[in-house]
Amino acid sequence: MAEARKEPAVNGTRARGRPRLDIDLDAVADVVADLYAEGGRDAVSIPDAAERLSVSRATLYRAVSTKEDLLGILFERGTRELTERAHAVLDEFAKPRDRLREMIQLQVDAAIRMRLYMPVFFGGGDLPPDVVARWHRWSREYEGLWVVVVTQAMQAGDLDKADPVVVARLLLGMCIWISRWYRPDGPYDAQMITDAAISLTRVGPASLPG
Repeated sequence: MAEARKEPAVNGTRARGRPRLDIDLDAVADVVADLYAEGGRDAVSIPDAAERLSVSRATLYRAVSTKEDLLGILFERGTRELTERAHAVLDEFAKPRDRLREMIQLQVDAAIRMRLYMPVFFGGGDLPPDVVARWHRWSREYEGLWVVVVTQAMQAGDLDKADPVVVARLLLGMCIWISRWYRPDGPYDAQMITDAAISLTRVGPASLPG
């Protein structure tokens, strides 16, 4: 007798019921981001997400069963992208001043791009328990990358000597707070904000090649 098909796992759990159509989790994340941006947490729902994905509710329910699971997919995609971009900075830039400048730029861009749903990423709220556990691990690891960059910048004289963990948290907090006050139609664009943040350090403009 032929072996029964198994359904793919989503967020570490296996969906039940008959086989579902494949769901593009990046597409789900995009839809959840749009819904959250339009109306906050209350606007995120399985029916609305299914409608925008052009799939049936039953199909989506076989992949994700709750609003929290939808937010978890958005969280997983966003944190993965942030981590990949941070590692790319460390791989591409060797000088501490350049690493710090690029990390600030990265975080300013993220705060602006994710501003309408930033609480999902740096608050851990409204997420399933298993995703919250991963959020705690991710936040420690992501903060650790910042601590490495800050420590190197202090050793190179690009930052005043202080507790690198405290300084990393202050820089991160400063950048994350941008999500609360930035407005697309306001007087400040991303580059102006980044330049102002960098001016608080000794990093200055980009280093010349060589």
